[in-house]
Amino acid sequence: MMKLLTVKATLVCAHEIGRVGLEASQSLVYVEGQPLLVDDDPEGRPIRLCPNYGVGIKPCQRTLKVKQGYSALLRINGKRVALDSVRGLTDGTPPGVVEYLVRQPGQDLLEERS
Repeated sequence: MMKLLTVKATLVCAHEIGRVGLEASQSLVYVEGQPLLVDDDPEGRPIRLCPNYGVGIKPCQRTLKVKQGYSALLRINGKRVALDSVRGLTDGTPPGVVEYLVRQPGQDLLEERS
């Protein structure tokens, strides 16, 4: 079972300290007072406090496209709901290697059964 993500979810870069700043694009469905995240919400978001820096090393600063983690069943206004299995790449170095992922979904009430 996978939990649905709210705007209060904790997403981090693979360096664990870098935190993804989230915003919800929909305002119809809330869980525990927080809007659910849908398709595109975790993408292109800022990452703060990534410790991966140095000469020739670029810290993670933005999330790129989600590779996995959108619901195949649940939609809000035609957009797929984001699940706690969301994963994608960051813009950090080395390119095409560093991922972001979910540490906490932001709520514990709703989940999708597969």
